[in-house]
Amino acid sequence: MSKDRVLKLREAMQQKNVEALFVTSAINRRYLTGFTGSSGYCLITMNDAYLLTDFRYMTQASEQTKDFRVVEHGQRVMDTVKELLAAANVGKLAFEQDDVTFAAYSAYAEQLKPAELVPVSGLVEQLRIIKDAEELKVMQRAADLADATFKHILDFIKPGMTEREVDLEMEFFMRKNGATSSSFDTIVASGERSAMPHGVASGRVIAGNELITFDFGALLDGYCSDLTRTIAIGKPDPKLKEIYDIVLEAQLHAVANIKPGMTGREADALARDIIAKYGYGDQFGHSTGHGLGMEVHENPRLSKLSDDILKPGMVVTVEPGIYIPGLGGVRIEDDIVITETGNAVLTHSPKEYTVLPA
Repeated sequence: MSKDRVLKLREAMQQKNVEALFVTSAINRRYLTGFTGSSGYCLITMNDAYLLTDFRYMTQASEQTKDFRVVEHGQRVMDTVKELLAAANVGKLAFEQDDVTFAAYSAYAEQLKPAELVPVSGLVEQLRIIKDAEELKVMQRAADLADATFKHILDFIKPGMTEREVDLEMEFFMRKNGATSSSFDTIVASGERSAMPHGVASGRVIAGNELITFDFGALLDGYCSDLTRTIAIGKPDPKLKEIYDIVLEAQLHAVANIKPGMTGREADALARDIIAKYGYGDQFGHSTGHGLGMEVHENPRLSKLSDDILKPGMVVTVEPGIYIPGLGGVRIEDDIVITETGNAVLTHSPKEYTVLPA
């Protein structure tokens, strides 16, 4: 796995005239090496691949990492990098500009002299956009766990509970069933708070005759799932059932028609045009979806401004919504993988209008 990824990375480096790359992003490091420790760096040249870490992780790194030379770095990591670059006769080192602070850059540049630091962006992230078969297996398991969590919470939730109590139960269930954690701060937004697209669980008490939106996911073996469902407790305002049906129509249409070769803008329009047709375009203020993988928000983007081209192996969310302040809102979301001919859905929780007793 790591060997193939390093080879692809070297191809990308050659295209950018990069002779050596210093990887500081923990997620990119894990993607390239499989190492899960909290401290470490990768140094990739055209001939060598190093995983640099400290004495605490030498055994773990050696056990988890193949095709990389594991090196215990000195007190200042750049002193070790400088030695390795000199041995390879490399005078310029590219670094991940989106991950390195200005303070770290300043220190690295001083310590690395006379070698030069060169900023680059997205070299590893561009590889991560296309998932391989092993990654998709893990992502399917993460999606399955999200589905199981939703099924569990429907049996658990009752009026009188707070949103945080529900959030805690969801987190406990996911971790008990193999997740490292949730993919992000779980959204449990009830009543008028369901009109908040990012209404993270609060102390609000869940009442009757209202909607509840759950937006959550499981971080499992390094990969995220991301699922949203909206349900009813009792008999909410009929207006909410109306917008539910519109969002469901838009979401189903988008999932049925997203395919490779589309731009993110075209995929976004599949859902957005339906919502706008019913007069709620102004109440759908976010994008239709985003890439998903080791991070919960990755490229590509399914938005009005996105020229990203969808390709087989990309995993994206499809999550249109309508939000009416003071009343409530609806969002429905699935994770899909782009295939050669269309897409395959990873999440399978029911989407019909679900009503629990008040």
